[in-house]
Amino acid sequence: MSVAVGQSINSDIYVEHDYQGSLPQEVLGQVKAIDWASWFQTWLESLSKTTDLPLACELSLRLTGDRQMQQYNYQYRGLDQPTDVLAFAATESEITIPPDLSEPLYLGDIIISLDTALNQAQEQKHSLIVELAWLSSHGLLHLLGWDHPDEQSLRQMLERQQELIHFLDAFVPDGLRP
Repeated sequence: MSVAVGQSINSDIYVEHDYQGSLPQEVLGQVKAIDWASWFQTWLESLSKTTDLPLACELSLRLTGDRQMQQYNYQYRGLDQPTDVLAFAATESEITIPPDLSEPLYLGDIIISLDTALNQAQEQKHSLIVELAWLSSHGLLHLLGWDHPDEQSLRQMLERQQELIHFLDAFVPDGLRP
């Protein structure tokens, strides 16, 4: 496997806007204006300094609404309710990748409910952009094998998310501090 530790990562990010709800066009415009590829590229570059990552990787991000998210959550987790973010890793963390792999490694899929994200942003009294940064960074960490089965693991994961979000200040004029 071509492992990058502190090297440049080549990433392809596929974003699908699959929202079918009632959010105002102004809000949807803010979401569509996000440079998702730069966000994930920045995060992958940062994570490559401490994590074994392939030199080339891909992931997909689907932005949807609560109705669709509830269907996904029920189908994959047996929970008949919407949730904020789902992450489906394409590989197991213990997988051995051939050293001559010439194609990018597909990390997996992240799905975010814009309805839930907006509600959570309002509850937390920060912007939708901040909430989307939290949710997308959380999903990425799950794709890379992070999990939070207990309070200590959750605390470590949230600290790592905060570090990742810090790198996005250059992309958002008002910064991303909640």
